[in-house]
Amino acid sequence: MGLLRKKSLKTVQNTSRIMCLKKIFDRFLGRRPILNKETNQEDMKYLIACLGNIGAEYDNTRHNIGFKIADRLAKDLEGSFTTNRLAQTSEMKFKGKTLLVIKPTTYMNLSGKAVKYWLQQEKIPIENLLVVNDDIALPLGTLRLRKQGADGGHNGLTDIIEKLGTNVFCRLRFGLGDDFPRGRQVDFVLGQWKPSEESIVDQKCDEAVEIIKSFVTQGVDRTMNQYNKK
Repeated sequence: MGLLRKKSLKTVQNTSRIMCLKKIFDRFLGRRPILNKETNQEDMKYLIACLGNIGAEYDNTRHNIGFKIADRLAKDLEGSFTTNRLAQTSEMKFKGKTLLVIKPTTYMNLSGKAVKYWLQQEKIPIENLLVVNDDIALPLGTLRLRKQGADGGHNGLTDIIEKLGTNVFCRLRFGLGDDFPRGRQVDFVLGQWKPSEESIVDQKCDEAVEIIKSFVTQGVDRTMNQYNKK
């Protein structure tokens, strides 16, 4: 019996050494581990927080471009939204990844409450968070993906940064342009799109969907390299 125990122990030790060497070798070659049924899947789930204001009066306004992109993504991935706590939510699948897409029902200035709740509720790591928001500092239709940054005067981002206690999270910014008289910024962002702008917005919403899908499958760095040059 003592000899059998020694052999069993030696077998376990050898197996452990082989697994360690395999991990080191895979890491050296840049291979990603293969997940099995027992593997924790939390790192494969993503929170896509698309910002906007609830209510019919805000439909199709510039400030609600996040909601528009969320709806376009749901159409592309055959998802549908239901009203849940602090947000309308839709869980979608794409190439083995799970996307929890939310449209906060807190109004823009309290977006952080919804984002923090759903991150914690679904146990999604902050590196798997992507916030989609409008930005008047970018020309109309320009899309920029960033890994971190200041709020840029955007009240939704301000609240998210405050609630999460960090500005290190990914965000996809959709340019609105700054074609408004001095002091009329609020009227501009809460205004409807001009007919001349709608075709550009429609095209760029499709591109935003592709960026989101790339973000969850290729990662933020490769997606930035591919799309931020456009």
